[in-house]
Amino acid sequence: MHKAIVVPAPGGPEILRFEDVDLPQPGPKELLVRVAAAGVNFIDTYKRSGVYPMEYPFIPGAEAAGTVVAAGRDVTAFREGARVATAEGGGTYSEYTIMEADKALPIPDGVSNEIAAALPMQGMTAHYLCNSAFPVEEGQTVLTHAGAGGVGLLLIQLLKAKGATVITTASTDEKRELARSAGADHALPYDGFAEEVRHLTDGAGVDVVYDGVGKATFDGSLVSLRKRGMLVLFGGASGQVPPFDIQRLNSSGSLYLTRPTLGDYLLTPEERQWRAHDLFEMVREGTLDVRIGATYPLSEAARAQEDLEGRKTTGKVLLVP
Repeated sequence: MHKAIVVPAPGGPEILRFEDVDLPQPGPKELLVRVAAAGVNFIDTYKRSGVYPMEYPFIPGAEAAGTVVAAGRDVTAFREGARVATAEGGGTYSEYTIMEADKALPIPDGVSNEIAAALPMQGMTAHYLCNSAFPVEEGQTVLTHAGAGGVGLLLIQLLKAKGATVITTASTDEKRELARSAGADHALPYDGFAEEVRHLTDGAGVDVVYDGVGKATFDGSLVSLRKRGMLVLFGGASGQVPPFDIQRLNSSGSLYLTRPTLGDYLLTPEERQWRAHDLFEMVREGTLDVRIGATYPLSEAARAQEDLEGRKTTGKVLLVP
């Protein structure tokens, strides 16, 4: 047996239970990993609340780092004692978790378990956003929301490394200053951001908006775009965007809209390793700062999710068994 967080039915953070569960056993192509730290992400709250259909009960979490304690018979890439991380696990809110060996990322020397747990999901999200969903080029102007959040702080740094001008939003003076310290050229409050973006771009609008906030920012994000600009809607922290008339894309300047998900940008082992290698190397070189904003004991997962949903956190939120 081991300790884990269990979601018995759809509901709010208070539904989460900390209890004993059976210790999982790895299949032929799997690893059993002792969890050093697990990442807390908005997708966990979507699954807990029922926004994403799930079979209940289940153990939440997809992101973690830790040490291999057992490997399946067909696994050749990892052995007992290896340090691994993943953004594509299952049941990581636990003391032990199963990882598919093909989706496990080797943690290089010089990167701590905590940083390795904080980086995969939000780091690879930031990587696919600016390298694949809309590949940003030097000289372009970008708006990204929630600049003090886990994805936002990483994305700002990746965008600046590409030579972009970065405009971001955040809810408080403290968070806006944090976004500026990550490299943002302009950090705006949410109220009236679209008008200010137009002002900052001399009326033209930005080339792309990366929007993980969703319902509360969607309309303003469309208004912020230049003609033929793209809105990359990658999350719904404020709620899911309701159906809308696609003729708005036409009348607003032949705009593009995409609603991507990380899994579709990790389709091959080569793509997965490319993104992870880039990020881990930037950490090792000191050119990417990974901010761990809050760490909670595993038993306090409900408080961690509540703080995340209430926008009380900055950077990455971790659970430690």
